[in-house]
Amino acid sequence: MTLEELEAEAARLILSEFTEETALRLGLTLMNMSKLDRLPVVINIRTNDRTLFHLAMPGSAPVNDRWVRRKSNTALHFHLASLHVGRNMEAKGETLAKHGLSDAEFAVQGGAVPLCVAGAGLVACATISGLPQLEDHRLVVRGIETLLPGR
Repeated sequence: MTLEELEAEAARLILSEFTEETALRLGLTLMNMSKLDRLPVVINIRTNDRTLFHLAMPGSAPVNDRWVRRKSNTALHFHLASLHVGRNMEAKGETLAKHGLSDAEFAVQGGAVPLCVAGAGLVACATISGLPQLEDHRLVVRGIETLLPGR
């Protein structure tokens, strides 16, 4: 995905509200999407200070939990999808280290997407790990799209 596509996607994925119930609904939607295609992923929805939903699907591995944490940290820090951050850094020739961030705690691979509410901005982050990074990103986006008005 290009930077322009990621920017347009971020502008489109604005929720009207987000509650613990919304997190559960999104988590279960992502679980059902993953179950349908037998995807070996870890699904996580969290705020800056607490986990709202976490599930390891059959076939996922402990390393996926670590990837979820690192990608979520990136999306929550930059207020952008981890894939978007990665594309921005790539375009500018930057690394996480330039921003004073450790590869042990942050990752710029796709799969973490901010959950933003109109008028409030970033409220949480939905993350998937277990597939190639673009597929992780797209699966999260498909789930978030089910929460948009008119869906």
